[in-house]
Amino acid sequence: MRLIIFGPPGAGKGTQASRIAERYGIPAISTGDIFRANIKAETPLGVQVKEILASGGYVSDEITNAIVADRLGQADCEPGFLLDGYPRTAEQVEALDAVLAESGRRLDAVLELTVDDDEVVGRLLRRAEIEGRADDTEDVVRERMAIYHAQTAPLAEMYAARDLLVQVDGLGDVDEVSARIGEALDARTS
Repeated sequence: MRLIIFGPPGAGKGTQASRIAERYGIPAISTGDIFRANIKAETPLGVQVKEILASGGYVSDEITNAIVADRLGQADCEPGFLLDGYPRTAEQVEALDAVLAESGRRLDAVLELTVDDDEVVGRLLRRAEIEGRADDTEDVVRERMAIYHAQTAPLAEMYAARDLLVQVDGLGDVDEVSARIGEALDARTS
């Protein structure tokens, strides 16, 4: 399976991505995890990304596209992959299309977790308390939500037009959401 999972920050993508990856035996590729690892290691990329995230922005398409293209070229992605946090913009969709076309691959489905904005803000503020994430203040979270709605939410229409979009309600218990995702993806591939 070659999949994308998207939804607003705090929708549960990371949690569900690891479950989906395990279910289908594919790597879950999180651009956020790649960026956080670079921040922790204080690499040049990490320093640059830390400044961008602290202001509530997103990392540029150029940087993100290069990181994803490199990762998809690795051997463990040959049988499939799940992209979490990418693509976020129409330009990133085009870049991903080019990478996949170059390797003769195509997407099987694009999973969108749908959740209410206020629920997402509450989740992220709770996560910030638990994990000590300095980048998850309410102002920064709301700015990220605004950017998501302006830039990423329209991707649902693009993928729906390609008959790839699978929307799943992201509210509820983690196991309930996982079950809904499994049913939706199984129905798509059967």
